[in-house]
Amino acid sequence: MGNSINIKRWFWWHRWTSLICTLFLLLLCLTGLPLIFGEEIDDWLEPSPPYAVMPENSPRASLDTMVNYSLQKNPGLMISSIFVDDDEPQVIVNLATSWKQAMTPHSDSTRWVKFDARTAKVIQESKALGEEKMGFTDIMLELHRRMFMGLGGELFLGLMGMLFVVAIISGFVLYGPFMKKLDFGTIRARRSSRLKWLDLHNLLGIVTGLWLFVVGLTGVINEFSVPLFGIWQLTDVNKMLTPYKGKPVPQQLSSVEAAYDSVAAALPDMSVTSVVFPGAPYSSSQHYLLWAKGNTPLKSRLFSPCLVDAKTGRLSVVLQMPWYLRGLEVSRPLHFGDYGGMPLKVIWAILDVLAIVVLWSGIYLWFKRKRTHEDYFLKQQN
Repeated sequence: MGNSINIKRWFWWHRWTSLICTLFLLLLCLTGLPLIFGEEIDDWLEPSPPYAVMPENSPRASLDTMVNYSLQKNPGLMISSIFVDDDEPQVIVNLATSWKQAMTPHSDSTRWVKFDARTAKVIQESKALGEEKMGFTDIMLELHRRMFMGLGGELFLGLMGMLFVVAIISGFVLYGPFMKKLDFGTIRARRSSRLKWLDLHNLLGIVTGLWLFVVGLTGVINEFSVPLFGIWQLTDVNKMLTPYKGKPVPQQLSSVEAAYDSVAAALPDMSVTSVVFPGAPYSSSQHYLLWAKGNTPLKSRLFSPCLVDAKTGRLSVVLQMPWYLRGLEVSRPLHFGDYGGMPLKVIWAILDVLAIVVLWSGIYLWFKRKRTHEDYFLKQQN
């Protein structure tokens, strides 16, 4: 009797958590599938001109040269950040009319200029203000991350992800009683269509269960990245930046190249991947904010923010991110499957398709139900 009651409880959890989150998880799986191959799709839809043919390990050109060109070509705009690609020989300078626009995703008031990192020659530029449109992968990412609903959308999808994790755990618990009198992998194809889909739903669910759990859990962590970073900024970062509050951005900024070099010299085992200019809402008005990451496969997902004095170009401090943000950074490759090249991307895509089948079959089983799953499982116990 007690075992029957426990099964009913687990069924209740599995049924309702699944029903609440399934449609949203289908959206995430459908939008996540093209995002696995996002770089390849972008290169196919909007191919960039080829890089200059140069000897391997050619030195990078000065960032100051790229900054000066970008400002001269875009009068009236300010530089918000610079991205230094550690995979491709490219540097991207981002510009905006204001920091408010720079912080608005896909704003019509932002531009970018892509340079060949070795020659400082322009490879590609964005369209004029107001003419830049969201690309296919940009749309998919917005749907996948926040459904075009800002922070509220991120938190909502994070909640759906939590329900999904509960549904997976309850599914694991229920699979044992279900398979008590059946061989593993049994598909009763000669029985009713609904029973066939029930067997397929359970089989694919248990086969992909661990992957679904990992991707679901890391997805939840990623959805809460904004408030997690906000907590860090309001505590540790806010305390450190208190002496600089209210001070205007210096009219004459020091060399960006010097700021980059100062961090590179202090952190020889790391690569600087971006430079945020003074005045950013989450940074200091008196400093460049540079992000450096490790050079080993494991540490390549661990970032260290560094503050460089915008007047002198000297390194002020290397910030230590708290454990929960380091956990967030480590979880991201597990969610996106982008750390093992094309073979891992293909595996992630196959598992994503199987997850879509699991979710769709769950919806089908709900609408085709004739008797409760609880009754069926209890019968299996007898």
